[in-house]
Amino acid sequence: MKRSQKGFTLIELLVVIAIIGILSSVVLASLNTARSKGKDGAIKVNLNTIRSEIELYYIDGENYGTAAAAAESVCNDTVDDQPFETVENISRALAVSETQSGNEAVCAIGPEGSSWAVSVPLASDPLTSWCVNDVGGGGEGTATGGGGSAAVCSS
Repeated sequence: MKRSQKGFTLIELLVVIAIIGILSSVVLASLNTARSKGKDGAIKVNLNTIRSEIELYYIDGENYGTAAAAAESVCNDTVDDQPFETVENISRALAVSETQSGNEAVCAIGPEGSSWAVSVPLASDPLTSWCVNDVGGGGEGTATGGGGSAAVCSS
């Protein structure tokens, strides 16, 4: 006489659990990669916001003088002495970018506010920074210059 088997054997259950474990580890690894790329995207958008705000100030005042000083003030946490709303927007965008990457921004201001550059390390690779400057565009690089030389994004 044959007994009809009801349910699963222990080996069958262990195989199913192992397969589910392997699949979930692959999914979690993909989610972590997507999360860091999302943070990188947020950093890039925030730096583009900084560039837009400074350019709007340039259009109004026809120079970078105070806006470049504002960018430097934001990087040095001395925003209070700047009277215009642009600084608040720059400060907010920079703070979010620094929070996303976990690192501090690098700011460079050219002589007499003639140029500016701001860079923030990316979340996915802290050794790589995203940089924007007064010339336009954005790309990998670090803000350098200041003092007697123009502020630029250098690779």
